[in-house]
Amino acid sequence: MNEINIGNRLIGDHHDVYIIAEMSANHNKNFNTAVDIIKAAKDAGADCIKLQTYTPDTMTIDCDNEYFKIKDGIWENNTLYNLYKDAYTPWEWQEALKYECDKIGIDFLSTPFDKTAVDFLEEIGVNFYKIASFEVTDIPLIKYIASKKKPIIMSTGNASFLEIKEAVDVIKSINNEQICLLKCSSSYPAIEDDMNLQTIVHLKRKFNTIVGLSDHTIGSVSAICAVALGARIIEKHFCISRDIQTPDSAFSMNYEEFKRMVKDIKAAKKSLGKVNYILSEREEKNLQFRRSIFVVENIKKGEVLTQENIRIIRPSYGIQPKYYEMVIGKKAKIDLKKGTPLTWDVIR
Repeated sequence: MNEINIGNRLIGDHHDVYIIAEMSANHNKNFNTAVDIIKAAKDAGADCIKLQTYTPDTMTIDCDNEYFKIKDGIWENNTLYNLYKDAYTPWEWQEALKYECDKIGIDFLSTPFDKTAVDFLEEIGVNFYKIASFEVTDIPLIKYIASKKKPIIMSTGNASFLEIKEAVDVIKSINNEQICLLKCSSSYPAIEDDMNLQTIVHLKRKFNTIVGLSDHTIGSVSAICAVALGARIIEKHFCISRDIQTPDSAFSMNYEEFKRMVKDIKAAKKSLGKVNYILSEREEKNLQFRRSIFVVENIKKGEVLTQENIRIIRPSYGIQPKYYEMVIGKKAKIDLKKGTPLTWDVIR
């Protein structure tokens, strides 16, 4: 598939890169901060703001035995339940946040983590869905989301090729072909060694879908590289400031960083252009700086052209260099002054 349609926006190879700002927990449990993030993301150039729709009870259970404790990383020693309790976006905010998005013209997207979340998002009128990396193997959830017949953006962090294939096959089995697959390294933050962005090319070829990147690295290098490899959706965590400590702030971009990334992504996409060997008007002006054959010593009429009195140098006003051996040994028809371009009409 060459493109998918989200509202009035087409996403695909022949369109601008679609940029998602992931709010996640960066609202820090403050509705007004959430609204500020939406407005800042729009101003920074994002096309879409993404939330996550869950509660701690729809994600896991309140248990602190060894199975439910996080053993390393930035959330080390926390329990899953307490992490999600700190990070979740209250459902009663979400319709109001969607309204704020609609009002300023930025798309609203959310990741549902169970069927009740899907039902809720349907009620508030979402246009498309995100499936998180860790839910790629939740086939019943994926099937339920796909049944809504709306475009699906699915991250593939931690998933094997066969797991991705199974998820894609399930979506397509109920006649939903509107799929975008995001390469992702599901560590927080991710490091460049784990990104393996060449997988983007492979995903596109194998699944014939729109491809993109859900990026948890620090900085924008991976995002720019991904665009060069064919990514047409870039998702990055976004915050007003990392000084506001949240479960996601450590690997989120602030306003200035995000704005710069958007600018660089647009420049990267423009630079890719198309297969082309026709010179632009700007390039044609610089053809003068090619080399050509010039007279480098004064030559009398009838004098033989030699390697000492003609050379291949810049600029390009004389005979092309490929004819150099052909003109060596010919004679001048007229006196030739040093610094004169050698032309066919002055030799015999």
